[in-house]
This record gives sequence, structure tokens and C-alpha cells, in this order.
Amino acid sequence: MLKSHEQLWSRCLNVIKDNISEASYNTWFAPIVPLKYENNIFVLQVPSQFFVEYIEEKYIDLLRMTLYREVGVGTRLEYRVLIDKTSGRGTQIPSNGDHKPKSVSNVSNYISPYNKPQLPEIDPQLNPAYNFNNLIEGKSNKLARTAGMSIGNEPGKNIFNPLFIYGQSGVGKTHLANAIGVSVKQLHPEKRVLYVPANTFQIQYTDSVRSNSQNDFLNFYQTIDVLIIDDIQEFAGKTGTQNTFFHIFNHLHQSGKQLILTSDKSPVVMVGLEQRLLTRFKWGLSAEIEKPDFDLRKSILENKIYRDGLEIPEEVVNFIAEHVTDNVRDLEGVLVSLLAHSTLADIQIDVTLAEKVISRIVNITRKVNTVEKIRDVVCEYFSLSVDSISTKSRKREVVQARQIAMYLSKQLTKSSLSTIGNTIGQRDHATVLHACKIVNDLMDCDKTFRTSVKEIEEKLKS
Repeated sequence: MLKSHEQLWSRCLNVIKDNISEASYNTWFAPIVPLKYENNIFVLQVPSQFFVEYIEEKYIDLLRMTLYREVGVGTRLEYRVLIDKTSGRGTQIPSNGDHKPKSVSNVSNYISPYNKPQLPEIDPQLNPAYNFNNLIEGKSNKLARTAGMSIGNEPGKNIFNPLFIYGQSGVGKTHLANAIGVSVKQLHPEKRVLYVPANTFQIQYTDSVRSNSQNDFLNFYQTIDVLIIDDIQEFAGKTGTQNTFFHIFNHLHQSGKQLILTSDKSPVVMVGLEQRLLTRFKWGLSAEIEKPDFDLRKSILENKIYRDGLEIPEEVVNFIAEHVTDNVRDLEGVLVSLLAHSTLADIQIDVTLAEKVISRIVNITRKVNTVEKIRDVVCEYFSLSVDSISTKSRKREVVQARQIAMYLSKQLTKSSLSTIGNTIGQRDHATVLHACKIVNDLMDCDKTFRTSVKEIEEKLKS
């Protein structure tokens, strides 16, 4: 036979069922156990403090109204949260304003649903060196960077929640995630911000399971205002971790807190993660950071060179930006290596040294120029057809283009003079020699002409 407090709670549940969805009822009310009703206080046992916080935020008005209706006006509500099911140890926060929790054994202890403890300060685990000031913007990261700056201004109050940043290793995902956190702490110092690699989160969760402190683990993460999880793809295949993070995600998102996640893959192609998590990852903005293009790579190098007070010739910067293409880490690593080689060996930083250093990081493939390619590039530069320089036309622009093509073919290929002449206008080797002499003379006395030849030469090297 049901006890009186169980009967009262059963009547309350009938009312609550009519006012919320079946899924919500099964999640938030079915697990609650009525403990007792005496002295006008109704005591409910709940699985974790997360239940207390969530019910207080979402259902306290409904719960209070139902208690008044079925139990009596003025009924007070208290919760009991178990820490250890075996020993019956619990946590109590008195309703009289004493917010310090204390542990007791085999005694019914309660948490007042109307008081919240003062949360202590936490170390956000951010790297202040990763900020927006040194996160150079380019086409490859513009969307993600712009969204990140918006979040820094108003965390949790934007449409970018969660912000899911993805891209291959070394493109700047961790830098951006940290920069958002640093910005939030600067503009909103009261916010609880936490950066945590997915691997660290996994270790913390495993430790909490071993020590039977999952509730403490869950409760801590549900107090965070801006949660940054780096390399979340490492949750793949870890069912327990995913399940716990699912509840943390839901609580934070529904509470208007900000989530920032990074991964090496888009949510669309991630494997090993539960569908319900992947669905939530797509709720906000998924922003890809692509490999930096040449202009961004050069800007990143120039910015670091300026910040570190280095002096490196522009042709060396261009050479590095041209050949180190995959990620930002390699770019910065090359600069460090260059400086070390230059200092220890007391040699000047030039393209030769840069090539030596870069060859240890990436494969440098020299571009192979052919007479045909040079001819085509010259024609494109002067807006001429290939057929036009193969004719006997004596127009100045045609003759000049033909001579430059011959000159560059001799400089940049190992082809014989006869081969060059045959390919460019069916001329003999003497004509090629004459063309090279003319071009050399004009480059010595005509600045505009010299500039044109150099520009074509750069096109052939790029």
C-alpha cells in the first residue's frame, strides 16, 4: 500500500503529465523518488544536482503550482541528492542562506531549491599568446574568424551556438578557439570560460567513473559559461564520454551558454559519434578553416617577423610562402629554423639557406619550364596569340615578344638554340642569339622593358 507522501506525489505526477511532453516527463520526473512529507515540507530525491538546476530553471512554476493544488498552499519543496548510493551520503545546502555543502552519513539531507551556491573562480586554461591580434585574417579563415569575434563580444547571445570549427591539422583551429576565450575573458571577466582538449575531458570522465564522482564531474561542467572542446573527433567510439557530454551540451545550450568545438572533419563526415550529438553540432555554425593561400601565408610570415624583430629579405619570405603551403605551424617552424641556422653558423639568411631548411620539412619540386610554356606565357602577358609570333610580322610588339620568349627560353631551359628557334617562329640559331643580345641591351637601358621581362620571369617561377 502506498504511503501518504507517495500517494500525494502520484497525484502530482498525474497533473504534471498533462502539462509537459511524454519525453520530458520520462527524462525529468519519472526518476524522482518522493521521500517524505512532514511539517509542510515535501522532500524529493533526485539523481544529481543537474536535476535540481534544470527543474528549477524549466519546471519550478509548474511544480510549485501542482504541490499547492494537490498537497496544500504553502507547501515547501526540498531536494535530496545522493553522492554515494551505498552509504547514503548526501549533500545539503540549507535554505536559511548557509551555502556551504557538507557531507553526512545515513541522514536525509536536502538542498534548498531556492538558493544557489557561489561558484569559485576557475583557471580557463587558455593560452594568451593565441589571440585575435595575431590571428591574421585571410580568405581561408574569414568566416570562422568573424564568427569568433562576434562570440567574443556576446557569448551565448548569438546564432553561432555551437560554433563548430573544422579543418586539417595546423590551419589555426586551436588558435581561433583560444582567441575567442581570451576575448571573452577580456570583455566579460565574470564569465566562467574553460578550454579543454577532448583527450583531457576523456581522462577526467574516466577518473570520475573510477572514483564514483560522475555527479561532481557533470555538475562542474554545467557551471561553465563558455566551454571550448578542442579535437572533439577524439570522442569517437567512447560511448560513456559521449553520453555525458550530450547532457552537458544540452544543459549549457538550453541555459544560453556558449559552446565552441573544433575537429579535423566536418560533422557531416564524422564517424564513431552518436547521431544525436552530430545533430546538435549542426545547430549553430559549422565553419571550415582551409589551408592558407599564398597571400595569407606571406602575411603570417611578415607579422611574425615584425613581432620577433627579425630582418629577412622579401625574396626569402616569398620563397617560404610559396613552398610551405599546408599549415601555419610549418611556416613558423621554418622561421625558427632559419634564425637558428643563421645565428649558430653565422651565415646570412637568403634563399639558399631557406631552401636547405624547407627541404627538411617539405619536398621542394622545382618547376620545369619548357620552350612551349615560356612562349605561351609571353604571349599571354602581351595579349598576343601563339600564331602571331610564329609569323614573319615585323610589328614592334610582335618582334619584341618573340625576342623575349627566345631570351627567357635560353635562360630558363637547357634546350639548344636550334630547338628554341624552331619552336618560336621557325627561326634559326643565329636569330635566337641576336634576339638574346637585343633583349640584354634593352634591359640595360629601358626600365619599362626590364620590368616587363622580370614580371614574366616571376610568372614562370610561380
